[in-house]
Amino acid sequence: MVEVHVADSEVKREDAFAVRHTVFVEEQDVDEELEYDTHDETATHFVAYDGDEPIGAARLREYEDDIGKVERVAVRTSRRNAGIGRALMERLEKQAEAIGFDTLTLHSQTQAADFYRTLGYERRGAEFEEAGIPHVEMRKSLE
Repeated sequence: MVEVHVADSEVKREDAFAVRHTVFVEEQDVDEELEYDTHDETATHFVAYDGDEPIGAARLREYEDDIGKVERVAVRTSRRNAGIGRALMERLEKQAEAIGFDTLTLHSQTQAADFYRTLGYERRGAEFEEAGIPHVEMRKSLE
């Protein structure tokens, strides 16, 4: 059974970072210096487990007043299309509401935009490139 936790310990944070490294750095060839940044120090991190195995990760940080930014949502290749991303986002959104965010924004890889659309996120603006990958901005009201 999959469980999503706030990564509130060093072990859980390391597990979240390991998932991100596998998905973004190894699989998608994102430069490691771009993947890890100063926001990692202050963001709220999430990690999804199947038993003891970390299989997904995400982070949430303050973006603007009352707006949170969803970032680094990753699910290991072997576990995609099994509801892990949805479980991560549901847990993250509950945490965002508890923090007091009214709105969430994110930069979705273009190929993942339909996934976020099913969760109520709406595309804003034109496609752009980030870390060498096409993205679109999306937002969702939590009110």
